[in-house]
Amino acid sequence: MEKQQAERCRRVVLVAYPLQGHLNPLLDLANILHSRGFSITIVHPKFNFPNPANHPDFQFVPISDGISSWDVSPSNLVGLASAINTNCREPFRECLSQMMQQQQQEEKQHDQVVCIIYDFLMHFAETVANQMSLPSIIFRTSNAAAMLALCNLPRLKAEGFNCLQDSTSNELVPGLHPLRFKDLPTASMGNLENLLQLVAVVCNIRTSSAIILNTVDCLEYSSLRQLQEHYSVPLFTLGPLHKMALAKPINLVIKDDNTCIEWLEKKAPNSVIYVSLGSIARMDQNELTEMAWGLANSDQPFLWVIRPGLGGGSDAHLPEGFQELTGNRGCIVKWAPQKDVLAHPAVGGFWSHCGWNSALESISEGVPMICKPYFVDQTVNARYLTREWGIGIELDEVVQRTNVAKAIRRLLVEEEGSRMRQKVIALKDQIKDCIKDGGSSYNSLNKLVQFISSF
Repeated sequence: MEKQQAERCRRVVLVAYPLQGHLNPLLDLANILHSRGFSITIVHPKFNFPNPANHPDFQFVPISDGISSWDVSPSNLVGLASAINTNCREPFRECLSQMMQQQQQEEKQHDQVVCIIYDFLMHFAETVANQMSLPSIIFRTSNAAAMLALCNLPRLKAEGFNCLQDSTSNELVPGLHPLRFKDLPTASMGNLENLLQLVAVVCNIRTSSAIILNTVDCLEYSSLRQLQEHYSVPLFTLGPLHKMALAKPINLVIKDDNTCIEWLEKKAPNSVIYVSLGSIARMDQNELTEMAWGLANSDQPFLWVIRPGLGGGSDAHLPEGFQELTGNRGCIVKWAPQKDVLAHPAVGGFWSHCGWNSALESISEGVPMICKPYFVDQTVNARYLTREWGIGIELDEVVQRTNVAKAIRRLLVEEEGSRMRQKVIALKDQIKDCIKDGGSSYNSLNKLVQFISSF
């Protein structure tokens, strides 16, 4: 208890990137550190600012970002990151200065800022921390394999490979097994040169003291070893953060529809395909129509998340006769409590965009996947899920109802899906061992707490 009270005297400032897939794991990290005795301040741009009432133990500080609104899509994600880093540097410096001045004026020696932990896309925070003689730590919300792929893009360009963007090449990437050129995290990301400029910054640790990753040693031993060879600072693997924190996720835009859990209660074990493509991915009406008829033709129960904006900014229109044909076999919601859904025994498969949070949540619950990635790290994750770990089915890039129905039946009904389920349940058990006392993630957390306490 004395040790915990002593650590409570120390404040950690976490700098969040304002997209849901980045914010949830950062809040999980904040909850974990708070449980280990640290005081927590969350610095967040005003864009997509979360509700502080959901986290009463934390201090939330909004900073000006110069962005009144932003239409978030894959093609302008690089622009969003660049704008935030340009606009938030000075507001963050002023915010941090005020915090430290207040400590001195009130002689709050018991609540000193000892460390800045920043989302890897908020690299301005490292600049400010260094200028103010504060140690900083990088927080990677993606996995080690995706980080390696990003950091190798400049090398591949320098070596003369021209098929870096929007590639359909199945050729393996030198030095990045098992990735193909089509799996590199460059698809649909706008101007390649702008992306490479951002990559050059976010892959440079500069003066940061360490890197925290939301991943697990048992999944990524090889990739983590390569990263450690590349970086001279400590790597702390704390995944899955959502399992270690056990905190309720926040939704920035859409409220969970919990009626889907009642619907799941009436379904047989491993019988339902859960379909959710995350908070950013978009599709045209033809793709949505093919998805719908594929779900209908599979003859399997489905829970389908159709969020506002999934159809490219307009309301998605289901094909005529679809709901009459599927009836109670289907449940459609605007947003679902994903962790609860994946933990439900009725769910036998997850059709996903393969964002890392979703992939890690699915593996942690022993649910195999249908993989339809769209952009950034999703293509890397999908390749590892299907080829390296053998727990996913790769869906064709062009969605067709026949292939959709076939993939769903392969996963839920056929022997192939049963074998994948056995593999992913084995990984689930390994992850449980990693987060319990003596496991790799548990030990890594202890080392991180000691590391921050040494500042």
